Amino acid sequence: MKAEIISTGTELLLGKTLNTNAFYLTGQLSGMGIEVVYHHTVGDNKERLLSVAGQALGRSQLVFFTGGLGPTADDLTKEVIGLVLGLKMDFDSKSMDHIKKFYAPATELPPGSADQAFFPHGAKILPNDIGTAPGAIIEKDGKYCVVLPGPPAEMECMFERYVIPELNAILKSQERLYVEVLKVFGLEESELEQQLLDIRQQSPPFLTLLDKHTYMDVRITMRSNNEDLAWEKINQTESLIRQRLGSRVFGVNEETHAQVVGKLLRSHKLTLATAESCTGGLLGGTITAEAGSSDYYLGGVVGYANSTKEKLLGVSQDSLLKEGAVSAKVAAEMAEGVRKALGADLSLATTGIAGPGGGSAVKPVGLVYIALAHPKGTDVKKFQFVGNRDSIRKITVETALNILREFLLIYN
Repeated sequence: MKAEIISTGTELLLGKTLNTNAFYLTGQLSGMGIEVVYHHTVGDNKERLLSVAGQALGRSQLVFFTGGLGPTADDLTKEVIGLVLGLKMDFDSKSMDHIKKFYAPATELPPGSADQAFFPHGAKILPNDIGTAPGAIIEKDGKYCVVLPGPPAEMECMFERYVIPELNAILKSQERLYVEVLKVFGLEESELEQQLLDIRQQSPPFLTLLDKHTYMDVRITMRSNNEDLAWEKINQTESLIRQRLGSRVFGVNEETHAQVVGKLLRSHKLTLATAESCTGGLLGGTITAEAGSSDYYLGGVVGYANSTKEKLLGVSQDSLLKEGAVSAKVAAEMAEGVRKALGADLSLATTGIAGPGGGSAVKPVGLVYIALAHPKGTDVKKFQFVGNRDSIRKITVETALNILREFLLIYN
């Protein structure tokens, strides 16, 4: 089943209000196997809303509307749906009772309050447990309009409590979209495409490659009205991809590198410390963004200045003078120093030139060394990243986590 989302409100077009409703609904619907094919944002203009609503209902079975349910003259959503579907507007006394109760004990309601109790004929009314404006589901000729309030808290509450059960009932006899996402590290999009070219040609399922900047998503999708068959096909394709790419596949769906590394550290009962220069605490911050990271992460030192590297991490002045702060030797000493200082089983260290200045012909911007210290020694790897300061710092963090993940996969 395909869906479209129409977000109404001139404020969304002025750059002052972020449209979180479309983002939320797309995620929820995708998780239910409903493919969102269009997003629309329309100001409070009747003619434009009529045009967009007509187009959406002409090509999709399911159209979501957010906003435009209030008591003012520019709240047009239900009226427009009635016009597009050719339905007269009916007054719902139960909705009016809810509105009166909401404003009690006031004897006078705000102007236009009664407008919120009118709905296209045959609408299934959805209660608003937080605000005054009820929502609705309107069906005609196999097309469904789902009408939701604009305020995100009201919209999300209504969707989760009342819309999801209705959608599940609708979807029982409908073809659904099933999705699995594999996260791949260490291959450019063109390289990944070549690796998976023959598998892509065997569709369905269909493969889509998405560049996420620091890694790639391989999205496996299949439309079917048979759930067991869909997952059987997806799992077969996933198995082929894993055989082809090996440990380059680091996660599934919403998993992050930090989550995967955390699970491995926990399973091996190992602790971790970090020493950072060019990443300035971003590595430690990424690790501790995961709940429960205190099980394995002891802490870190941001040794940005050379004096800090010496005093807190034990980096020798001789190494700094002869090799420079951005060097394999200093990276190794940083990792070893923080591992010893914090008593960790393992440690990661980063040192490099994130730019935009500070580079030279010998040590250009993007040069990074990452060290991993462990009980049997210290491994250092050199990288030459390309990008701006922010992107170099981010890819350094992801690369460090990948080095640790690869180590833990074969740890014994």
